[in-house]
Amino acid sequence: MVWSSGPSHARCASGGFSASVGTPDSTDRGGHISVEPRVNEQIRAREVRLVGPEGEQVGIVPLERALQLAADVDLDLVEVAPMARPPVCKLMDFGKFKYESALKAREARRNQQQTVIKEMKLRPKIDPHDYETKKGHVMRFLKQGDKVKVTIMFRGREQSRPELGFRLLRKLSEEISELGFVEASAKQDGRNMIMVLAPHRNVKAAATASREGRSEDSSVDTGGDTAAPEGEAAVLPEVVTADQ
Repeated sequence: MVWSSGPSHARCASGGFSASVGTPDSTDRGGHISVEPRVNEQIRAREVRLVGPEGEQVGIVPLERALQLAADVDLDLVEVAPMARPPVCKLMDFGKFKYESALKAREARRNQQQTVIKEMKLRPKIDPHDYETKKGHVMRFLKQGDKVKVTIMFRGREQSRPELGFRLLRKLSEEISELGFVEASAKQDGRNMIMVLAPHRNVKAAATASREGRSEDSSVDTGGDTAAPEGEAAVLPEVVTADQ
């Protein structure tokens, strides 16, 4: 059997039958995969397991019958479990369902906590004035509702005096106790000693309320929607270093 060559098909020399072989220019390309459920005429199954608008089990019915029942009560037939055999479909107001789902997603994003970790670096023999300056930064970070990673950097012979670091970190934790607490106790990590401070719950709540207030004011001024777009990726922890 001999096949003639061609950019989009091959034909048997004996005539009649042709087979598409597809080329990079072919229009047979995969389209956008929808994440929304199939609704009404989009459903492809011959029969479905039907669930009523109040969650009652109707049973397995032909697709045409399910569509007719949906039309009779002025609702949509929505495929809620496409992988089941047969697929499960429910009678519902699909427009109302999408609206309520969007509200829930927006509320979930609003309640999502954004974890931000700031870092403050100190030397074990830090000058008193520099210490007060850095302590002020730590207090400001805590007031903003952020965690603070405090790092004591040892150099040379200072590594043989870890008590200097412990003493300095204990002093700092006591002086900022009104704003935060020690979430991770001081521990030696090579040449460094690390302690993590976290804001008290009421301090973090006040910072969150303040940010939401500024966000709402900005939305009113600009007329824009400050809500994150659908499908936005989760916020990753941020590490900000302040060692000056």
